[in-house]
Amino acid sequence: MCIGIPMQVVSVDGNRAMCLRYGETDDFSKEQLVDVSLVESLQPGQWLLVFLNAAREIISPERADQVGKALSALMMVDSGDSSAFDHLFEDLNREPQLPAHLQALLKK
Repeated sequence: MCIGIPMQVVSVDGNRAMCLRYGETDDFSKEQLVDVSLVESLQPGQWLLVFLNAAREIISPERADQVGKALSALMMVDSGDSSAFDHLFEDLNREPQLPAHLQALLKK
């Protein structure tokens, strides 16, 4: 199984970009070189979903936050810390919504 990691673009050089993982600070020792040949043109500050050091998708800052928090919860559970982590899933504290095309079927 491959897990996507949210990473923020620091700089771009052709088909490669220096990136920081979600939650990392501006520490040059933590920068990682990522292959960006599968995504369209990038600007520093944009977020990517990275699999095995290759960007597969440009994502919004909100999506990067959601994925980053979910990965944090997985790491907590893996380390044996099963304490409350509801704050990592605030976006789920709502009633599930049907997609618009299915909602339309209910109105018929």
